[in-house]
Order: sequence, then C-alpha cells, then structure tokens
Amino acid sequence: MSRIKKTFTALKTNQQKAFIPFITAGDSGLDNSFALMQTLVVNGADVIELGVPFSDPMADGPVIAKSHERAVADGVSLQDVLDLVAKFRQTNTTTAIVLMGYLNPIEVFGYQAFARKASESGVDGVLVVDMPPEEAHDLKQELDQNDIDFIFLVAPTTTDKRLKSLAKIASGFVYFVSLKGVTGAGHLDVDSVNINLSRIRQFIDLPVGVGFGIKDAATAKAVGKSADAVIVGSSLVAFVDKYSENTDKMLESVGKLASEISGAIK
Repeated sequence: MSRIKKTFTALKTNQQKAFIPFITAGDSGLDNSFALMQTLVVNGADVIELGVPFSDPMADGPVIAKSHERAVADGVSLQDVLDLVAKFRQTNTTTAIVLMGYLNPIEVFGYQAFARKASESGVDGVLVVDMPPEEAHDLKQELDQNDIDFIFLVAPTTTDKRLKSLAKIASGFVYFVSLKGVTGAGHLDVDSVNINLSRIRQFIDLPVGVGFGIKDAATAKAVGKSADAVIVGSSLVAFVDKYSENTDKMLESVGKLASEISGAIK
C-alpha cells in the first residue's frame, strides 16, 4: 500500500481529513525548504506538495509564480528537488511527498529516468499541471512501474466525460481546483465546492483534495466538512517570501498557520 493510500485510509478510519500544504522547493534556499518540510510535519501535515521550480508557471498566481522565479534564479533543478526528498527520507519515512509542477523539466529529465529517480528518492506522487490525461500514457506507465501515484487536477468546468477518463488513469487522490483561475485567486464558494465534490465522486473512487482559495483555518474547516483533504499553498508561500531573510520568523509563521489549519480539520 502506498504512503498516500495508507495516509488517507488511516485518516478515514479516525474520521479525519488530510492537511496537504504546498511549498516551492528551493524558494529561499534548499536548506530552508528542508526545515520548512520538517516544520510542516510537526504542525500537522499529512502529505507535502513540493513545487518543482519552472520558468513559466502558467497555472499559478503571483505569490507562487514569484516563488518559482526565485528558485529558478537560484538554479534549483529537478535533480535538486529529488535530492531534497531523499534528504527528508533519511529521517521521515511516513509523510507522503507529492511533486507538483510542469511537464518540461520531466521531459528534459526523461520519463524513465525521472520515475526511477523519484522512486529512489522517496517520492510518492506526481502532479503535472499541464499534462492532459490523453497525453499521459507513457509517463503513467513509468510511474506505475515505480509505484508512484499519478495525481490529476479536476476543475469546476471538467465534464462528466473527462471525469470518466480521469477515473481510469488517476491514482492516490485527485486535486479539485475550487476556483476558475490561478492559485491564490478569488473567493471560495463552499456550496459550489460541495456540489462539485458530489459530482466528482459519482465517477472517481479516490479521495478528493480541495485547493485554491483556502487561506486560513476558517475556510479550511468549511471545506474540510466535505473534502477528503484541504490543500493550502499561497498563504504559506507568502511567509517564505516575507521572511526570506529571517528563517526563524519564516518557520514560526508557517508553523503557526499550518497548526491552525490542521487543528481546524482534525
């Protein structure tokens, strides 16, 4: 059983929801990213999403896009991200890690080499923002052979036909984008989220995490009543930017918000 499946199974048994925080790997330095991962675990993270830095993060809003820019400017590569996960695995073998990013770095690395290295490093899942399921066969084959879950985005505009297609290829969990637009944008409509979750579950028998627009404990609690997981990115990444010159304050601020959100949904 994969770490991701094991995590969701245990939480469901205890009638709890998963807290999935996102940070961009290498933003403010790889050492800080490692410390942030440890801080997130201490403060309730069940799964950690690590953003793989990319020069054109088209699906991301200003806060996360700038975190990509900073990491790219510092020369952080996909190999660096894999090395970061491997370092994390030296002391943590239970918290699931999902790499979230764009296709280009993976294509440059090579599907087979990437899947093998990701597995060796301790990666549990991969979410490729700009890869539609129709083009995912070759990468899925490599990920399947290395026991890595292939996670996909679902939007409010995703058709029933597309949901049926995703049901055949997705594993681990699916990531419901609660808003039309980019990360960090808009006002969360909980009623609309609930309607969409019901529709998704008609076609996909996997846990559903909800992200985009969840900024604090209150919104997390509201979404957590129906979602299987709450995904938070921009609010955490904003602290990494704000306190990039003060690691202690960065970790304190990220840890406090993570603890508040985790406490609200468990």
